Amino acid sequence: MNRCAEAAAVAATVPGAGVGDAGLRPPMVPRQASFFPPPVPNPFVQQTRISAARRLQIILLGIILLPVRAVLVALILLLAWPFAAITTACCPEKLTHPISGWRRKITHPALKFLGRAMFFSMGFMVTVKGKMASPVEAPIFVVAPHSTFFDGIACVVAGLPSLVSRNENAQTPLVGRLLRALQPVLVSRVDPDSRKNTINEIRRRATSGGEWPQDTVTWTWQGYTFLQLCVLTFCQLFTRVEVEFMPVQVPSDEEKNDPVLFASRVRNLMAEALAIPVTDHTYEDCRLMISAGQLTLPMEAGLVEFTKISRKLKLDWDGIRKHLDEYASIASSSKGGRIGIEEFAEYLKLPVSDVLRQLFALFDRNNDGSIDFREYVIGLAVLCNPANTEEIIQVAFKLFDVDEDGYITEEEFCTILQASLGVPNLEVSGLFREIAQGDSVSYEEFKSFALKHPEYAKIFTTYLDLQTSHVFSLPDEVQTARSVASNKVSPENHEEGTSDKKAD
Repeated sequence: MNRCAEAAAVAATVPGAGVGDAGLRPPMVPRQASFFPPPVPNPFVQQTRISAARRLQIILLGIILLPVRAVLVALILLLAWPFAAITTACCPEKLTHPISGWRRKITHPALKFLGRAMFFSMGFMVTVKGKMASPVEAPIFVVAPHSTFFDGIACVVAGLPSLVSRNENAQTPLVGRLLRALQPVLVSRVDPDSRKNTINEIRRRATSGGEWPQDTVTWTWQGYTFLQLCVLTFCQLFTRVEVEFMPVQVPSDEEKNDPVLFASRVRNLMAEALAIPVTDHTYEDCRLMISAGQLTLPMEAGLVEFTKISRKLKLDWDGIRKHLDEYASIASSSKGGRIGIEEFAEYLKLPVSDVLRQLFALFDRNNDGSIDFREYVIGLAVLCNPANTEEIIQVAFKLFDVDEDGYITEEEFCTILQASLGVPNLEVSGLFREIAQGDSVSYEEFKSFALKHPEYAKIFTTYLDLQTSHVFSLPDEVQTARSVASNKVSPENHEEGTSDKKAD
C-alpha cells in the first residue's frame, strides 16, 4: 500500500467522513448572549401604509391646512433669522466662549417664543411631563430616540440647549444660521478625530459651572423625505407629542471609571420609559448599508451592530468592510443576500459533506439554514481566525505532504480531501490551482493561502476533532493498531515517518 493509500485509509475511518453518516460531533461553540441578533433587525427603515380613507382625509385637509401652515412656518423662520444673525455676529464658527451679555438676553427669549410658535403653527400639541433640571444640576441633556425631523420640539421645550449636530447642517442657508445661534457642538463624520474632539468639547462645557447652555445629545435612514414628512404632518388637524423629563442620573464610582456602563444604564432607562427595544446600531451601520446596496446586496444585509461587534471582536471599519466584499462574492448569487449551504460549498470549492455541514452549523448561529453577514463576521473572528494559527497551518501541511518531501502534489492533496470529506470522486483541481503556482505547493504558498482563507483552517480542525472523538471511542486494541497507521501521516511523529520512508 503506497503512502497516499495509507493516508486515505486513516482518514476514511473517521466517523462523519461519509456523506450519509452524521458521525460524532465535536462540542458546539456556546452562543454568547452578547452576540445574539438584535431585537430590531433594521431600525433605520420606517414603513408606513396609509389606508384609502386616510389618504382621502389628507387630501381634503391638505387643501386648506397645507398652504396656510407652509406660509406661517416660512414667516416665522424669516422673523427668527435677524435674531439669529444678531446672536452670531462677529462670532467664530467654532466658539471658545459662551454667548452672553445683552445679545443673549434679547435674542434667546425671542428665539424660544418663535420656536414654540412655529411648532404650534405646524399643528403640534405638546404635553410636558416631569421637571427640567438646571444646567448646573445636569449640564448634559440627552434626548431619545433621534428618529425624526421634528426632534427640535424637545429642544424648544427644554429652552434651546446647545445641540450636537453634524457640521453640514451649519452650512445650510437660513437654518444653518439658526442652528449656530444655539451654540452647537459640530461633528464631522469624515474626520477620524471628530468623535474624540466632540467628547472633549462636551466635557469642557459640562464642567464650566453652568456658563454654557445644556448640551443635548441625540432620524431614520430610509423613510419619508423631509418634504414628504412636512406635507403629511401639515395635512393633519393636529399631532400630539409628549416630552418627558426624567430624573437626573448621577454616575456611580464604577461608572465614572467606565463611562460606557453609565451610558448603557441611561440608555436602558430611557428605552424602558419609552417601551422600545435597545440595539447597538450606529452611523457605521448606515455606511455598511450603503456599501451592501452598491454590492447588489439587500441594504439591510450590511447591518451588524458595528459598535458592539467591533469592540468585542476587536475589528475596525476597514476590516469589516473588507469582510463585506468577501461576503458579497459568496452571497450575490443567492436570493435574499444570505449564504446557504450550496453557496458556502461552492465558495470553498468543496462538496457538501458532514464536515462542511458541521462548519456551516457553527456559522449559522440562529439555526435558520443560512448565514447572514453578521454571522459571517462573527464566525470568521470567533471560529476561523483563532484556528488559523502557525501551528495549525504546519500540522495541516504535514498531513497533506504524505511523502514528506516538503511539497504537496495534486495527488496528495486530492487523496486526503477525498478521504476526510468522504467523497471518493471529489474534483479538487480548481482549488489546488488556486493554491499552487506550479505543479506542487510549497509551505509558503500553503501558508499564504491559509492566511487569506481562514475558513479552511476551521474545516481542518473540525476534521481533527472528529478524528480525535473517534479514537477515544474505539477499544484500546483498535486504538493501538490505528495509532501505528496514523504515525505515517501524523505530523507529531514526523521523524518516525521519515525513518519509515527510508526503510521502505
